[in-house]
Amino acid sequence: MLTSLPGLALHPRSLAAADGAEFGLARTDAGARLAVLAPVGSPLLAEFEGETSEHAGQTLLLGPTSPQNAVALRGHLPWLRPGLLGLRTSAGLGDRLGLATPGHVAAVRSVGGRIAPIFAQQSIREMTRTGRTPQQVMDDATWGIFQEGWREGVGADADHLKTKADIDACLAAGFTFFTIDPGEYVDAAADTAVERTLRAKYAVLPWPDLVTTAAGLRNAYVGKRIEIEDRVLAFEEETLLRAAVKYGRAVAHVARMYRHLTDGRPPTTVELEVSVDETDTPTSHAEHVFIARELRRLGVRWVSLAPRYVGRFEKGVDYIGDLAEFTADFAGHAAIARALGPYKLSLHSGSDKFSIYPIAAEQTRGLVHLKTAGTSYLEALHTVAQLDPATFREIYVFARERYETDKVSYHVSAQLAVAPLPETVTDADLPALLDQFDAREILHVTFGSVLKERRGDGSSRFYDRLMGLLRANPEAYAVNLERHFIRHLRPFVRGA
Repeated sequence: MLTSLPGLALHPRSLAAADGAEFGLARTDAGARLAVLAPVGSPLLAEFEGETSEHAGQTLLLGPTSPQNAVALRGHLPWLRPGLLGLRTSAGLGDRLGLATPGHVAAVRSVGGRIAPIFAQQSIREMTRTGRTPQQVMDDATWGIFQEGWREGVGADADHLKTKADIDACLAAGFTFFTIDPGEYVDAAADTAVERTLRAKYAVLPWPDLVTTAAGLRNAYVGKRIEIEDRVLAFEEETLLRAAVKYGRAVAHVARMYRHLTDGRPPTTVELEVSVDETDTPTSHAEHVFIARELRRLGVRWVSLAPRYVGRFEKGVDYIGDLAEFTADFAGHAAIARALGPYKLSLHSGSDKFSIYPIAAEQTRGLVHLKTAGTSYLEALHTVAQLDPATFREIYVFARERYETDKVSYHVSAQLAVAPLPETVTDADLPALLDQFDAREILHVTFGSVLKERRGDGSSRFYDRLMGLLRANPEAYAVNLERHFIRHLRPFVRGA
Protein backbone atom coordinates (compact mmCIF):
# COMPACT_ATOMS: atom_id res chain seq x y z
CA MET A 1 0.00 0.00 0.00
CA LEU A 2 1.32 3.43 -0.90
CA THR A 3 0.18 4.83 2.42
CA SER A 4 2.29 2.33 4.34
CA LEU A 5 5.57 3.27 2.67
CA PRO A 6 7.80 5.38 4.88
CA GLY A 7 8.74 8.94 3.92
CA LEU A 8 5.95 9.50 1.38
CA ALA A 9 3.93 12.65 2.02
CA LEU A 10 0.90 11.94 -0.16
CA HIS A 11 -2.00 14.20 -1.01
CA PRO A 12 -4.72 12.01 0.53
CA ARG A 13 -7.38 12.74 -2.11
CA SER A 14 -5.04 11.71 -4.92
CA LEU A 15 -4.90 8.06 -3.88
CA ALA A 16 -6.37 5.74 -6.48
CA ALA A 17 -6.11 2.12 -7.57
CA ALA A 18 -6.50 0.82 -11.12
CA ASP A 19 -5.17 -1.97 -13.33
CA GLY A 20 -3.34 -3.67 -10.48
CA ALA A 21 -1.45 -0.55 -9.41
CA GLU A 22 -1.80 2.26 -6.89
CA PHE A 23 -1.34 5.92 -7.74
CA GLY A 24 -0.83 9.04 -5.68
CA LEU A 25 0.71 12.49 -5.76
CA ALA A 26 3.54 13.01 -3.30
CA ARG A 27 4.86 16.24 -1.81
CA THR A 28 8.65 16.48 -1.94
CA ASP A 29 11.24 19.20 -1.45
CA ALA A 30 11.63 19.24 -5.22
CA GLY A 31 7.90 19.70 -5.80
CA ALA A 32 5.06 17.32 -6.60
CA ARG A 33 5.98 13.80 -7.73
CA LEU A 34 3.83 11.03 -9.15
CA ALA A 35 3.97 7.85 -7.08
CA VAL A 36 3.08 4.52 -8.72
CA LEU A 37 3.18 1.24 -6.81
CA ALA A 38 2.87 -1.97 -8.83
CA PRO A 39 4.07 -5.58 -8.64
CA VAL A 40 7.69 -6.12 -9.62
CA GLY A 41 7.85 -6.66 -13.39
CA SER A 42 4.48 -5.07 -14.11
CA PRO A 43 4.46 -3.83 -17.73
CA LEU A 44 2.40 -0.86 -16.56
CA LEU A 45 5.53 0.70 -15.05
CA ALA A 46 7.15 1.03 -18.46
CA GLU A 47 4.56 3.64 -19.40
CA PHE A 48 5.84 6.04 -16.77
CA GLU A 49 9.15 7.82 -16.31
CA GLY A 50 10.90 8.16 -12.95
CA GLU A 51 13.14 6.48 -10.42
CA THR A 52 12.21 3.06 -9.07
CA SER A 53 12.85 1.14 -5.87
CA GLU A 54 11.61 -2.21 -4.56
CA HIS A 55 9.53 -2.73 -1.44
CA ALA A 56 8.44 -6.24 -0.45
CA GLY A 57 7.72 -7.50 -3.96
CA GLN A 58 6.40 -4.18 -5.17
CA THR A 59 8.06 -1.53 -7.29
CA LEU A 60 7.65 2.10 -6.33
CA LEU A 61 8.13 4.62 -9.12
CA LEU A 62 8.55 8.29 -8.25
CA GLY A 63 8.35 10.44 -11.34
CA PRO A 64 7.95 14.06 -12.42
CA THR A 65 4.67 15.72 -13.32
CA SER A 66 5.73 15.46 -16.94
CA PRO A 67 3.72 15.22 -20.18
CA GLN A 68 4.57 11.52 -20.51
CA ASN A 69 3.36 10.76 -17.00
CA ALA A 70 0.21 12.83 -17.48
CA VAL A 71 -0.69 10.90 -20.63
CA ALA A 72 -0.03 7.56 -18.94
CA LEU A 73 -2.02 8.55 -15.86
CA ARG A 74 -5.02 9.61 -17.93
CA GLY A 75 -4.82 6.22 -19.61
CA HIS A 76 -5.39 4.40 -16.31
CA LEU A 77 -7.68 6.82 -14.44
CA PRO A 78 -10.64 7.56 -16.72
CA TRP A 79 -11.99 10.39 -14.57
CA LEU A 80 -8.95 12.45 -15.55
CA ARG A 81 -9.91 12.34 -19.23
CA PRO A 82 -12.14 15.20 -20.42
CA GLY A 83 -15.58 14.29 -21.61
CA LEU A 84 -18.75 15.98 -22.80
CA LEU A 85 -20.85 18.12 -20.45
CA GLY A 86 -23.96 18.39 -22.60
CA LEU A 87 -26.69 20.72 -21.37
CA ARG A 88 -25.73 20.57 -17.70
CA THR A 89 -25.23 23.91 -15.99
CA SER A 90 -21.50 24.42 -16.35
CA ALA A 91 -18.61 26.73 -15.65
CA GLY A 92 -15.21 27.19 -17.24
CA LEU A 93 -12.57 28.10 -14.68
CA GLY A 94 -9.63 29.36 -16.69
CA ASP A 95 -6.12 29.09 -15.26
CA ARG A 96 -3.39 31.24 -16.78
CA LEU A 97 -0.66 30.01 -14.41
CA GLY A 98 -1.39 26.29 -14.26
CA LEU A 99 -1.72 26.25 -10.46
CA ALA A 100 -5.37 27.12 -9.86
CA THR A 101 -7.12 23.77 -10.33
CA PRO A 102 -6.96 22.67 -6.65
CA GLY A 103 -8.75 25.87 -5.64
CA HIS A 104 -11.24 25.49 -8.48
CA VAL A 105 -12.03 21.93 -7.41
CA ALA A 106 -12.54 23.09 -3.82
CA ALA A 107 -15.04 25.72 -4.98
CA VAL A 108 -17.02 23.25 -7.11
CA ARG A 109 -17.10 20.84 -4.16
CA SER A 110 -18.22 23.61 -1.83
CA VAL A 111 -21.38 24.16 -3.88
CA GLY A 112 -22.17 20.46 -3.78
CA GLY A 113 -20.67 19.54 -7.14
CA ARG A 114 -23.85 20.77 -8.82
CA ILE A 115 -21.96 22.67 -11.53
CA ALA A 116 -20.26 20.71 -14.32
CA PRO A 117 -16.70 22.06 -14.41
CA ILE A 118 -14.15 22.81 -17.07
CA PHE A 119 -10.74 23.10 -15.42
CA ALA A 120 -8.59 23.04 -18.57
CA GLN A 121 -9.61 26.23 -20.37
CA GLN A 122 -7.49 28.77 -22.15
CA SER A 123 -7.79 30.82 -25.31
CA ILE A 124 -5.15 30.83 -28.00
CA ARG A 125 -4.61 34.53 -27.26
CA GLU A 126 -3.93 33.73 -23.59
CA MET A 127 -1.63 30.84 -24.48
CA THR A 128 0.39 33.16 -26.69
CA ARG A 129 0.67 35.76 -23.95
CA THR A 130 1.60 33.27 -21.25
CA GLY A 131 3.90 31.17 -23.44
CA ARG A 132 1.91 27.98 -22.77
CA THR A 133 0.86 25.25 -25.19
CA PRO A 134 -2.49 23.44 -25.33
CA GLN A 135 -0.75 20.34 -23.95
CA GLN A 136 0.60 22.28 -20.96
CA VAL A 137 -2.86 23.65 -20.20
CA MET A 138 -4.32 20.15 -20.33
CA ASP A 139 -1.56 18.58 -18.24
CA ASP A 140 -1.59 21.27 -15.55
CA ALA A 141 -5.31 20.71 -15.08
CA THR A 142 -4.77 16.94 -14.99
CA TRP A 143 -2.34 17.19 -12.10
CA GLY A 144 -4.66 19.47 -10.15
CA ILE A 145 -7.65 17.18 -10.70
CA PHE A 146 -5.54 14.18 -9.69
CA GLN A 147 -4.25 15.90 -6.55
CA GLU A 148 -7.75 16.77 -5.38
CA GLY A 149 -9.35 13.48 -6.39
CA TRP A 150 -12.13 15.00 -8.50
CA ARG A 151 -13.94 12.09 -10.14
CA GLU A 152 -17.25 13.64 -11.19
CA GLY A 153 -16.31 14.41 -14.78
CA VAL A 154 -14.71 17.40 -16.50
CA GLY A 155 -14.68 19.16 -19.83
CA ALA A 156 -11.73 20.87 -21.51
CA ASP A 157 -12.29 24.12 -23.43
CA ALA A 158 -10.11 25.19 -26.32
CA ASP A 159 -11.30 28.77 -26.12
CA HIS A 160 -11.71 31.48 -28.76
CA LEU A 161 -10.29 29.51 -31.66
CA LYS A 162 -9.97 31.39 -34.94
CA THR A 163 -8.14 29.02 -37.33
CA LYS A 164 -8.11 25.37 -38.32
CA ALA A 165 -4.55 25.14 -37.02
CA ASP A 166 -5.86 26.20 -33.59
CA ILE A 167 -8.36 23.34 -33.72
CA ASP A 168 -5.71 20.80 -34.70
CA ALA A 169 -3.36 21.78 -31.87
CA CYS A 170 -6.12 21.52 -29.27
CA LEU A 171 -7.50 18.25 -30.65
CA ALA A 172 -4.03 16.74 -30.35
CA ALA A 173 -3.89 17.77 -26.70
CA GLY A 174 -7.20 16.06 -25.89
CA PHE A 175 -9.60 19.01 -25.62
CA THR A 176 -13.28 18.15 -26.03
CA PHE A 177 -15.03 21.55 -25.96
CA PHE A 178 -14.20 23.95 -28.81
CA THR A 179 -15.19 27.61 -28.72
CA ILE A 180 -15.16 29.13 -32.19
CA ASP A 181 -14.69 32.90 -32.33
CA PRO A 182 -15.71 34.37 -35.72
CA GLY A 183 -15.48 37.93 -34.42
CA GLU A 184 -13.32 39.18 -37.30
CA TYR A 185 -16.07 38.10 -39.71
CA VAL A 186 -18.79 40.11 -37.95
CA ASP A 187 -19.68 43.36 -39.73
CA ALA A 188 -20.83 45.65 -36.91
CA ALA A 189 -21.28 48.51 -39.39
CA ALA A 190 -24.47 46.78 -40.54
CA ASP A 191 -26.26 48.22 -37.52
CA THR A 192 -26.15 51.75 -38.94
CA ALA A 193 -25.49 51.25 -42.66
CA VAL A 194 -27.89 52.85 -45.14
CA GLU A 195 -30.08 50.64 -47.34
CA ARG A 196 -27.92 51.01 -50.45
CA THR A 197 -24.82 49.86 -48.56
CA LEU A 198 -26.68 46.95 -46.98
CA ARG A 199 -27.94 45.73 -50.35
CA ALA A 200 -24.47 45.94 -51.87
CA LYS A 201 -22.91 43.97 -49.01
CA TYR A 202 -25.75 41.45 -49.03
CA ALA A 203 -25.19 40.74 -52.73
CA VAL A 204 -21.57 39.70 -52.18
CA LEU A 205 -21.98 37.48 -49.14
CA PRO A 206 -20.19 34.08 -49.51
CA TRP A 207 -23.24 32.35 -50.94
CA PRO A 208 -21.50 29.07 -51.85
CA ASP A 209 -20.32 28.70 -48.24
CA LEU A 210 -23.81 29.54 -47.03
CA VAL A 211 -25.25 26.93 -49.42
CA THR A 212 -28.03 29.23 -50.54
CA THR A 213 -28.64 32.28 -52.70
CA ALA A 214 -29.57 35.87 -52.03
CA ALA A 215 -33.09 35.13 -53.24
CA GLY A 216 -33.29 31.88 -51.29
CA LEU A 217 -32.41 33.57 -48.03
CA ARG A 218 -34.97 36.30 -48.66
CA ASN A 219 -37.66 33.70 -49.28
CA ALA A 220 -36.78 31.93 -46.01
CA TYR A 221 -37.17 35.03 -43.86
CA VAL A 222 -38.83 38.09 -45.35
CA GLY A 223 -42.43 38.41 -44.27
CA LYS A 224 -42.13 35.49 -41.86
CA ARG A 225 -43.27 35.65 -38.24
CA ILE A 226 -41.21 33.41 -35.97
CA GLU A 227 -42.83 32.37 -32.71
CA ILE A 228 -40.47 32.10 -29.73
CA GLU A 229 -42.43 30.99 -26.68
CA ASP A 230 -44.52 34.02 -25.68
CA ARG A 231 -43.09 36.40 -28.27
CA VAL A 232 -43.13 36.78 -32.04
CA LEU A 233 -40.27 38.07 -34.16
CA ALA A 234 -41.19 39.60 -37.52
CA PHE A 235 -38.56 39.51 -40.27
CA GLU A 236 -39.01 42.43 -42.64
CA GLU A 237 -36.50 42.85 -45.46
CA GLU A 238 -34.42 45.37 -43.53
CA THR A 239 -34.27 43.03 -40.54
CA LEU A 240 -32.88 40.25 -42.72
CA LEU A 241 -30.43 42.50 -44.54
CA ARG A 242 -28.90 43.80 -41.31
CA ALA A 243 -28.72 40.34 -39.74
CA ALA A 244 -27.26 38.68 -42.82
CA VAL A 245 -24.70 41.39 -43.52
CA LYS A 246 -23.66 41.55 -39.88
CA TYR A 247 -23.39 37.81 -39.25
CA GLY A 248 -23.50 35.98 -42.60
CA ARG A 249 -19.74 35.72 -43.01
CA ALA A 250 -19.40 34.69 -39.36
CA VAL A 251 -21.92 31.89 -39.85
CA ALA A 252 -20.02 30.66 -42.90
CA HIS A 253 -16.74 30.69 -40.95
CA VAL A 254 -18.23 28.73 -38.04
CA ALA A 255 -19.60 26.14 -40.48
CA ARG A 256 -16.16 25.73 -42.08
CA MET A 257 -14.50 25.38 -38.68
CA TYR A 258 -17.13 22.86 -37.54
CA ARG A 259 -16.63 20.71 -40.62
CA HIS A 260 -12.90 20.72 -39.98
CA LEU A 261 -13.44 19.86 -36.30
CA THR A 262 -15.67 16.90 -37.08
CA ASP A 263 -13.81 15.68 -40.16
CA GLY A 264 -13.10 11.99 -39.62
CA ARG A 265 -14.66 11.85 -36.15
CA PRO A 266 -18.25 11.54 -34.93
CA PRO A 267 -19.79 14.89 -33.96
CA THR A 268 -20.77 13.27 -30.66
CA THR A 269 -17.12 13.11 -29.53
CA VAL A 270 -16.71 16.90 -29.32
CA GLU A 271 -18.79 19.87 -28.19
CA LEU A 272 -18.98 23.22 -29.96
CA GLU A 273 -19.56 26.68 -28.57
CA VAL A 274 -20.16 29.63 -30.85
CA SER A 275 -18.99 33.02 -29.60
CA VAL A 276 -19.89 36.38 -31.09
CA ASP A 277 -19.51 38.26 -27.80
CA GLU A 278 -16.25 40.09 -28.55
CA THR A 279 -17.88 42.57 -30.92
CA ASP A 280 -18.75 46.23 -30.58
CA THR A 281 -22.53 46.05 -30.81
CA PRO A 282 -25.15 43.84 -29.14
CA THR A 283 -26.74 40.87 -30.88
CA SER A 284 -30.43 41.58 -31.36
CA HIS A 285 -33.00 38.84 -30.83
CA ALA A 286 -33.66 38.70 -34.58
CA GLU A 287 -29.93 38.35 -35.23
CA HIS A 288 -29.72 35.54 -32.67
CA VAL A 289 -32.55 33.75 -34.49
CA PHE A 290 -30.73 34.24 -37.81
CA ILE A 291 -27.46 32.83 -36.44
CA ALA A 292 -29.13 29.79 -34.88
CA ARG A 293 -31.37 28.97 -37.83
CA GLU A 294 -28.57 29.32 -40.38
CA LEU A 295 -26.09 27.26 -38.37
CA ARG A 296 -28.69 24.54 -37.98
CA ARG A 297 -29.50 24.64 -41.69
CA LEU A 298 -25.79 24.17 -42.44
CA GLY A 299 -25.64 21.08 -40.24
CA VAL A 300 -23.71 22.62 -37.36
CA ARG A 301 -24.36 21.15 -33.92
CA TRP A 302 -23.50 23.26 -30.90
CA VAL A 303 -24.04 23.05 -27.16
CA SER A 304 -23.75 26.72 -26.21
CA LEU A 305 -23.75 30.14 -27.79
CA ALA A 306 -22.44 33.49 -26.55
CA PRO A 307 -24.25 36.44 -28.11
CA ARG A 308 -23.12 39.99 -27.44
CA TYR A 309 -25.54 41.09 -24.72
CA VAL A 310 -26.53 44.67 -23.93
CA GLY A 311 -24.37 46.55 -21.45
CA ARG A 312 -20.66 46.13 -20.92
CA PHE A 313 -18.86 42.94 -19.94
CA GLU A 314 -15.46 44.32 -19.03
CA LYS A 315 -12.66 42.11 -17.78
CA GLY A 316 -12.59 41.23 -14.09
CA VAL A 317 -15.28 43.63 -12.89
CA ASP A 318 -19.04 43.54 -12.39
CA TYR A 319 -21.57 44.12 -15.16
CA ILE A 320 -21.86 47.73 -16.28
CA GLY A 321 -25.32 48.69 -17.44
CA ASP A 322 -28.99 48.82 -16.56
CA LEU A 323 -30.06 45.57 -14.89
CA ALA A 324 -33.68 45.89 -16.02
CA GLU A 325 -32.56 46.32 -19.62
CA PHE A 326 -30.21 43.36 -19.28
CA THR A 327 -32.96 41.19 -17.82
CA ALA A 328 -35.33 41.92 -20.71
CA ASP A 329 -32.60 41.35 -23.32
CA PHE A 330 -31.30 38.19 -21.70
CA ALA A 331 -34.79 36.73 -21.26
CA GLY A 332 -35.30 36.99 -25.02
CA HIS A 333 -31.99 35.27 -25.77
CA ALA A 334 -32.82 32.52 -23.28
CA ALA A 335 -36.19 31.90 -24.90
CA ILE A 336 -34.55 31.66 -28.33
CA ALA A 337 -31.97 29.18 -27.01
CA ARG A 338 -34.74 26.96 -25.64
CA ALA A 339 -36.93 27.20 -28.73
CA LEU A 340 -34.24 26.72 -31.38
CA GLY A 341 -32.06 24.27 -29.46
CA PRO A 342 -32.15 23.67 -26.71
CA TYR A 343 -28.64 24.96 -26.09
CA LYS A 344 -26.97 26.88 -23.32
CA LEU A 345 -26.36 30.60 -23.25
CA SER A 346 -22.74 31.34 -22.47
CA LEU A 347 -21.52 34.25 -20.37
CA HIS A 348 -18.11 35.23 -21.68
CA SER A 349 -15.93 37.66 -19.77
CA GLY A 350 -18.11 36.25 -17.02
CA SER A 351 -15.68 36.79 -14.16
CA ASP A 352 -17.02 38.87 -11.28
CA LYS A 353 -20.38 39.70 -12.89
CA PHE A 354 -22.09 39.08 -9.56
CA SER A 355 -25.07 41.36 -10.17
CA ILE A 356 -26.31 39.38 -13.19
CA TYR A 357 -25.68 35.80 -12.07
CA PRO A 358 -29.10 35.38 -10.41
CA ILE A 359 -30.76 36.84 -13.51
CA ALA A 360 -28.87 34.50 -15.83
CA ALA A 361 -29.60 31.44 -13.71
CA GLU A 362 -33.32 32.22 -13.51
CA GLN A 363 -33.90 33.21 -17.11
CA THR A 364 -32.02 30.25 -18.62
CA ARG A 365 -33.57 27.72 -16.21
CA GLY A 366 -30.13 26.19 -15.86
CA LEU A 367 -29.24 26.18 -19.57
CA VAL A 368 -26.19 28.35 -18.98
CA HIS A 369 -22.41 28.21 -19.17
CA LEU A 370 -20.28 30.65 -17.17
CA LYS A 371 -16.82 31.36 -18.56
CA THR A 372 -14.11 32.92 -16.41
CA ALA A 373 -10.39 33.34 -16.98
CA GLY A 374 -8.43 36.29 -15.64
CA THR A 375 -10.04 36.36 -12.22
CA SER A 376 -7.91 33.36 -11.15
CA TYR A 377 -4.79 35.33 -12.10
CA LEU A 378 -6.08 38.24 -10.02
CA GLU A 379 -6.51 35.89 -7.05
CA ALA A 380 -2.88 34.86 -7.58
CA LEU A 381 -1.90 38.52 -7.31
CA HIS A 382 -4.13 38.86 -4.26
CA THR A 383 -2.21 35.99 -2.68
CA VAL A 384 1.13 37.58 -3.59
CA ALA A 385 0.01 40.90 -2.09
CA GLN A 386 -0.69 39.09 1.18
CA LEU A 387 2.58 37.14 1.19
CA ASP A 388 5.10 39.53 -0.38
CA PRO A 389 3.94 43.16 -0.58
CA ALA A 390 7.19 44.30 -2.20
CA THR A 391 6.81 41.95 -5.16
CA PHE A 392 3.16 42.87 -5.63
CA ARG A 393 3.97 46.58 -5.47
CA GLU A 394 6.61 46.13 -8.17
CA ILE A 395 4.09 44.26 -10.36
CA TYR A 396 1.54 47.05 -9.89
CA VAL A 397 4.06 49.74 -10.88
CA PHE A 398 4.97 47.77 -14.01
CA ALA A 399 1.31 47.08 -14.86
CA ARG A 400 0.58 50.80 -14.80
CA GLU A 401 3.46 51.35 -17.21
CA ARG A 402 2.14 48.69 -19.62
CA TYR A 403 -1.59 49.45 -19.38
CA GLU A 404 -2.04 51.88 -22.28
CA THR A 405 -0.36 49.39 -24.63
CA ASP A 406 -1.92 46.19 -23.34
CA LYS A 407 -5.52 47.44 -23.09
CA VAL A 408 -5.85 47.77 -26.88
CA SER A 409 -7.18 44.23 -27.37
CA TYR A 410 -9.65 44.41 -24.48
CA HIS A 411 -12.95 46.13 -23.73
CA VAL A 412 -11.95 47.99 -20.55
CA SER A 413 -12.46 51.51 -19.23
CA ALA A 414 -10.00 51.77 -16.34
CA GLN A 415 -8.13 55.05 -16.11
CA LEU A 416 -4.60 55.41 -14.82
CA ALA A 417 -5.45 58.79 -13.35
CA VAL A 418 -8.12 57.21 -11.15
CA ALA A 419 -6.21 54.11 -10.02
CA PRO A 420 -4.36 54.71 -6.74
CA LEU A 421 -0.70 55.64 -7.09
CA PRO A 422 1.59 52.91 -5.76
CA GLU A 423 3.37 55.23 -3.36
CA THR A 424 0.09 56.24 -1.68
CA VAL A 425 -0.83 52.67 -0.66
CA THR A 426 0.57 51.04 2.48
CA ASP A 427 1.70 47.42 2.43
CA ALA A 428 -1.30 46.45 4.56
CA ASP A 429 -3.68 48.03 2.04
CA LEU A 430 -2.13 46.55 -1.10
CA PRO A 431 -4.52 43.54 -1.27
CA ALA A 432 -7.42 46.02 -1.39
CA LEU A 433 -6.17 47.30 -4.76
CA LEU A 434 -7.76 44.16 -6.22
CA ASP A 435 -11.12 45.60 -5.13
CA GLN A 436 -10.59 49.01 -6.75
CA PHE A 437 -12.15 49.09 -10.23
CA ASP A 438 -9.36 50.82 -12.14
CA ALA A 439 -6.45 49.06 -10.44
CA ARG A 440 -8.17 45.70 -10.92
CA GLU A 441 -8.60 46.15 -14.67
CA ILE A 442 -5.06 47.46 -15.03
CA LEU A 443 -3.69 44.38 -13.28
CA HIS A 444 -6.00 42.11 -15.28
CA VAL A 445 -5.12 43.10 -18.83
CA THR A 446 -1.36 43.34 -18.27
CA PHE A 447 -0.96 39.70 -17.24
CA GLY A 448 0.90 38.73 -20.39
CA SER A 449 3.46 41.47 -20.03
CA VAL A 450 4.00 40.69 -16.34
CA LEU A 451 4.53 36.99 -16.98
CA LYS A 452 6.87 37.48 -19.94
CA GLU A 453 8.90 40.50 -18.78
CA ARG A 454 12.65 39.86 -18.74
CA ARG A 455 15.58 41.63 -17.20
CA GLY A 456 18.56 42.74 -19.25
CA ASP A 457 20.33 39.44 -18.57
CA GLY A 458 17.36 37.48 -19.93
CA SER A 459 16.11 36.25 -16.57
CA SER A 460 12.47 36.50 -15.55
CA ARG A 461 11.57 39.73 -13.78
CA PHE A 462 8.32 38.57 -12.15
CA TYR A 463 7.35 35.07 -13.29
CA ASP A 464 9.78 33.05 -11.19
CA ARG A 465 9.06 35.02 -8.04
CA LEU A 466 5.30 34.89 -8.54
CA MET A 467 5.25 31.16 -9.27
CA GLY A 468 7.68 30.45 -6.44
CA LEU A 469 5.45 32.19 -3.92
CA LEU A 470 2.34 30.34 -5.12
CA ARG A 471 4.08 26.95 -5.18
CA ALA A 472 5.48 27.51 -1.70
CA ASN A 473 2.05 28.55 -0.38
CA PRO A 474 -0.48 26.44 -2.30
CA GLU A 475 -3.01 26.43 0.53
CA ALA A 476 -3.14 30.24 0.64
CA TYR A 477 -3.81 30.43 -3.10
CA ALA A 478 -6.40 27.64 -2.98
CA VAL A 479 -8.25 29.30 -0.09
CA ASN A 480 -8.47 32.60 -1.95
CA LEU A 481 -9.68 30.84 -5.10
CA GLU A 482 -12.29 28.80 -3.26
CA ARG A 483 -13.68 31.85 -1.50
CA HIS A 484 -13.81 33.84 -4.73
CA PHE A 485 -15.34 31.13 -6.90
CA ILE A 486 -18.01 30.14 -4.44
CA ARG A 487 -19.41 33.62 -5.09
CA HIS A 488 -19.39 32.86 -8.83
CA LEU A 489 -20.95 29.42 -8.66
CA ARG A 490 -23.51 29.58 -5.87
CA PRO A 491 -26.10 31.66 -7.82
CA PHE A 492 -26.19 28.97 -10.53
CA VAL A 493 -26.73 26.00 -8.23
CA ARG A 494 -30.46 26.54 -7.92
CA GLY A 495 -31.02 26.14 -11.64
CA ALA A 496 -28.49 23.34 -12.10
